[in-house]
Amino acid sequence: MDTITKIKEDKPFIFNITNEVAINFAANGLIAIGASPAMSHTPREAKNYGEIADAVVLNLGTLTEERGEAMLKAGIAANENGVPVILDPIAVGGTDFRTEIIDDILTTVKLAVIRANAGEIAVLAGKLEKAKGPDSIIQENDPEIAKTVAKKYDTVVISTGKVDVVTDGERTALCKNGHEMLQNITASGCLLSSFVGPFVSVVDDFYKAGIYAVTSYGIAAELAMAKAAGPGTFIPALLDELYFLSDEKVEKYKQVQEL
Repeated sequence: MDTITKIKEDKPFIFNITNEVAINFAANGLIAIGASPAMSHTPREAKNYGEIADAVVLNLGTLTEERGEAMLKAGIAANENGVPVILDPIAVGGTDFRTEIIDDILTTVKLAVIRANAGEIAVLAGKLEKAKGPDSIIQENDPEIAKTVAKKYDTVVISTGKVDVVTDGERTALCKNGHEMLQNITASGCLLSSFVGPFVSVVDDFYKAGIYAVTSYGIAAELAMAKAAGPGTFIPALLDELYFLSDEKVEKYKQVQEL
């Protein structure tokens, strides 16, 4: 599968409504893999971007009324134009406002992928009342919980943890690449959510696209940490490795177990 080659050739346009902490990092990561990012959160632009993007990423990090409105407009426009939508429901259940916006998106927008940590996925499955967000209190990543959410919302779920789970409710894979240093930098999960965008834009099977995106990102983290001394040097090394990713590297280093 020449997925990364196709991304670099097509330069898919990825519209991100993401949080303030992640904007620069996510944009640089997308550029590194070969995509063309737009980072905007005004409702007045959201519909237009949702119509013309190759993928739309909705990240609930630094949520405001304006961002919530923009997400709904972008998601609806994307659905009307056959554009895949990725949702990152950060800290779902954490506040009434946040839960209300996420519920609105889940009931209004058809999602291609939900990307969240194991704690957030557990909340969506009704197994946990609230999630702390990026610092999940759930350490074990249960494939059955991820499958429940995938079936509930008819979508692909990427549940990240020590071992990442990708499932469409029927097919399930454990993706074992990655490095714990990702937990020691901010917005690593947010970048992954955005990173899924180029892959679903060039691979019609979103389950396979999710596996390829998660595995590629994990491999880049492993290679970056081989050169880095700590979190300060890991971030630029990660961007370098995302830039130098190839389908050949993914094939060489991938650790994927289909269940």
